[in-house]
Amino acid sequence: MQVLGNILGDLASGFLSLADNDNFIWKTVDLLSALFVVAVGLAFLAVIVVYVIDRTQTTHAIRRNYPVIGRLRYVFEALGEYFRQYFFAMDREELPFNRAQRSWVYRAAKGVDTTVAFGSSRDIRPAGTINFVNTPFPTLDQNAADTAFAEVGPFCRHPYRTASIFNISGMSFGAISKPAIRALSRGAKKAGIWMNTGEGGLSPYHLEGGADIVFQIGTAKYGCRNEAGAISDTRLVEIAAHDQVKMFEIKLSQGAKPGKGGMLPKEKISREVSAIRGIPQGEDSISPNRHPEISTIGDLLDMVEHVREVTGKPTGFKMVIGAYGWLDEFCEEIQRRGVERAPDFITVDSADGGTGAAPMPLIDYVGLPIWESLPMLCDILARYGLKKRIRVIASGKLINPAEVAWALCVGADFVTSARGFMFALGCIQSLQCNKNTCPTGIATHKKKLQRGLDVTDKSERVRRYAERVSHEVCMIAHSCGCDEPRKLTREQARIMGPSGVSVSLAEYYERWSAPHSIHALNGIDRPKFEHAGLQGSGISTGTAAD
Repeated sequence: MQVLGNILGDLASGFLSLADNDNFIWKTVDLLSALFVVAVGLAFLAVIVVYVIDRTQTTHAIRRNYPVIGRLRYVFEALGEYFRQYFFAMDREELPFNRAQRSWVYRAAKGVDTTVAFGSSRDIRPAGTINFVNTPFPTLDQNAADTAFAEVGPFCRHPYRTASIFNISGMSFGAISKPAIRALSRGAKKAGIWMNTGEGGLSPYHLEGGADIVFQIGTAKYGCRNEAGAISDTRLVEIAAHDQVKMFEIKLSQGAKPGKGGMLPKEKISREVSAIRGIPQGEDSISPNRHPEISTIGDLLDMVEHVREVTGKPTGFKMVIGAYGWLDEFCEEIQRRGVERAPDFITVDSADGGTGAAPMPLIDYVGLPIWESLPMLCDILARYGLKKRIRVIASGKLINPAEVAWALCVGADFVTSARGFMFALGCIQSLQCNKNTCPTGIATHKKKLQRGLDVTDKSERVRRYAERVSHEVCMIAHSCGCDEPRKLTREQARIMGPSGVSVSLAEYYERWSAPHSIHALNGIDRPKFEHAGLQGSGISTGTAAD
């Protein structure tokens, strides 16, 4: 103990001696303190520099709207690859769109490599899975043909001819922002595709890019209504006078909310929105849940014919299919009137389509998915000899090349997408569309958030995404032995059955040859092998009890 005491005493004396002599320890402390202050200052300066860079750059909306902290998104995104099995969803688990789907769109829009390594993360074993049938002798690049032109409205004064297979679906000005509309318009023009206005009317921002336009007539007749809320022929003529407006689409319903009209709160009705939609400011605008003047098949055909006659341009309608018995009556009525009086196109939307806001019971449980409704519609039209007369447009959650190729195989003439192009604009699926707080500036009217969406940069992303989808759909077609994608047929795709054996889409969809004998599916999942159309195929059809 005495020895330990002597040691401690010597140490204390030494420290005091060093302190008294302004020793190196205090100099070290002073130096470290100075270095700390300098480091804090440099860090603060770096934050300022990064803040200025993020606020002034125009490529990344998140960084522009949330400077400095927005960069953490990329850190978490990178870490997600390594920690997702513990903290994050797997690539194909998220809804409404999983990581694999979104990631492909992001890469395509940015113009970076869209290939993947090591193997697919897609499970091809579940019933309902689609695979394409490659040929042993695929089409050589030098033998590939340009995508064929398709004509819409051969009996119109101004038919529409286009080679585009993948186009922009309806997104209204008001539902999405001014810079978003402008970027979509410019990008559509560059890619040579059309853009649907949505039900919010035709704005100057739809026109400024020079793209082809499809004008949508919603149940509230926004943009083409008179003071009483009825359709205005004068307004229709004014809209049709724009050469860019190529077609008119009467919206009966959309996949996310069939049987429910939209509601635009008075807070969103600015002077500009009021003028474009033709509605007063200061009060909510409630859309009827259907067109009051359309209550029968005859009324629908009358309205299509009226709009086409007034505008001189192809006219059709959009709907999500639920009940389908009426489609036979619809086709029979067209045959009685004459094929020249048929709608020029039908846009069929999926039950899992999107919207800015919808009641959960409708968005979750009402309507048939595109996997079931599209082949049904195509087959019924073909059975009545109307498939070549009435063009079919597929819409609803078809954002990747394989999904577009499937729709062409089944019988669609065109495919449209809204949410795919929102991803191309930078959407991160934050699910804020109905709250006016979209962090990427797409679905908000807050100027400080819209500032993050640079029109020039995002229009290029829209172009690249549209072109990449078309390119890779062509790649699938060439693999199947077709020189261009419009030649894809149901024989070139197969659907997996519950026993682990697939059948061709041609064989699977034979069940629609007698749709009245089939029990309706509830629209929650993809088609299942449960119907008599597959008897004799060697695959067990199963029962509801199974």
